[in-house]
Amino acid sequence: MAGEVARRDLHVAATDGDVRGFLGLLQEDPYLLEEVSFACSRNLLHIAAMRGQVGIVREVLRINSQLARYLDSQKSSPLHIAAAQGNVEIVEELLLAAPEMCWWRDGQGMNPVHIAAMNGYVRILEVLIGVDPFPAAEKLDRGQTVLHLCLKHRQVKAFQLLVDKFGELVNVEDDDGEMVLHSAVRFRREEEVQYLVENHTTYELPTNSKGKTVQQISRESSQDTSVRIDEILSNRVSYSGKPTGFAGE
Repeated sequence: MAGEVARRDLHVAATDGDVRGFLGLLQEDPYLLEEVSFACSRNLLHIAAMRGQVGIVREVLRINSQLARYLDSQKSSPLHIAAAQGNVEIVEELLLAAPEMCWWRDGQGMNPVHIAAMNGYVRILEVLIGVDPFPAAEKLDRGQTVLHLCLKHRQVKAFQLLVDKFGELVNVEDDDGEMVLHSAVRFRREEEVQYLVENHTTYELPTNSKGKTVQQISRESSQDTSVRIDEILSNRVSYSGKPTGFAGE
């Protein structure tokens, strides 16, 4: 097993992006990379991804690409961490080594697409979706979609990108029988409501499982914002109770 000094030196090299020092340590002990584990059961790729050290990530993957498939104690892969940190280069390197990691869920039930969306990293979303679009359709807790996650974390640009790429998600109901438009109205997200109705003008006003339309939900919200949302809905949406699809689908 690696000694404490070697473990410390390896962590410093990964944190500082010292590729030469890292390779020197491996020359002294070729098995060091596989033997060492850090806090929260993280390997060197987790550490380098967290610190944004793309040079170290490349060298680790060159030596042992299987480390891209290891999970820490929170069930996070290096790709989860890179997506959370917003490092496009590292995300691209990890996807080349292990593209299937797009599907893996962490301890919170989120895959890297969910992580990137909640942090508003649009470029990383584009990279992940470009490799495999289907993880974006994976549901979260209570049947919510990645669009609900964007609403919750106020990530408008990510929301807009995902609506454009995955218009079918707009019609998906969560476990409460509500679509993303219901949630956008309930949370008083004017910009998202407007984007939905302006870019998908052919759908009819949906009701939730309790039979309430989005306009009724709007009227139950704060009066300051509900007036504006009512105007958006009245200008763009027809009223028959069920969604019929979206323009351009």
